[in-house]
Amino acid sequence: MEIFVTGATGYIGGTVSARLMQAGHRVHGLARNAERAERLEEHGITPVLGTLDDFDILTAAAQSADAVVNAANADHPFAARALAEALAGSGKKLLHTSGTSIVADNADGQPGDIVYHEDTPLDPLPEKASRVATDRMVCDAAKKGVHAVVMCPCLIYGKGLGVRPDSIQVPMFIDMAKASGVPRHLGPGLNIWSNVHIEDCADAYIAALEHAPAGSYFYVESGEDTMLDLNRAVGRLLGLGDRTETLPQSDAARAWGAPMALGMGSNVRVSADKARAMLGWTAVQPSLLDDIENGSYAEHAA
Repeated sequence: MEIFVTGATGYIGGTVSARLMQAGHRVHGLARNAERAERLEEHGITPVLGTLDDFDILTAAAQSADAVVNAANADHPFAARALAEALAGSGKKLLHTSGTSIVADNADGQPGDIVYHEDTPLDPLPEKASRVATDRMVCDAAKKGVHAVVMCPCLIYGKGLGVRPDSIQVPMFIDMAKASGVPRHLGPGLNIWSNVHIEDCADAYIAALEHAPAGSYFYVESGEDTMLDLNRAVGRLLGLGDRTETLPQSDAARAWGAPMALGMGSNVRVSADKARAMLGWTAVQPSLLDDIENGSYAEHAA
């Protein structure tokens, strides 16, 4: 198939694009400038020059493709709507990327017990309400002849296969530990995040492209860990031992911005049992803690 991917120069979209090409598909990727277009070409992807605000370009690229993967920005409802409207009545597949911070609780490092399944009622924080509404809009496009599916991955780790090989969160904690000499987390660090390796995540997209029913929604995870354990693994990677320190939320907000600071102190726990059962998807990559200490992040320790 010819597949149009937004976010093809990014972490998720780049690895999904690589997996799509490995499966024999031809990928066209959105690139906001000539430099990014060149990087896509180096990875075997045909560039489409434009941005998420160029609705005419998005429409043309979507309509000329056999399927669309929107992996550029979970918080851009206008692009999501443009893609869904472009495919209305076509029966073509549209995979839209969300993110599990929609279930965040701003717990400031305290533990939380709720594990969300796709049918668990959501009461999102104000800053995530728009994302939830966008997800619902995409799923509802199935009523208008779009084979729409929403993928909702959690904290993603590991080395990507595309233009951008690194995630945001784990390298951020590594850099902070290197700068301060000790890993740091919000509050006691007992809050829990579900997580998934980037290659396993991309494989879930391939499985959804092949097997997901129209209008379906899937969380994507392969395990979970506390922020304390994540940072202890960072400390062992850097040869700093298991000692960690509490990072005040005000300091985290100044260093990372308020959304990331509040998110990293939250509990974000989801289950991918639905994806495993309906898509036949199975995670096979190393766990988060193993990958931090023994896998993808050795070069970050230098």
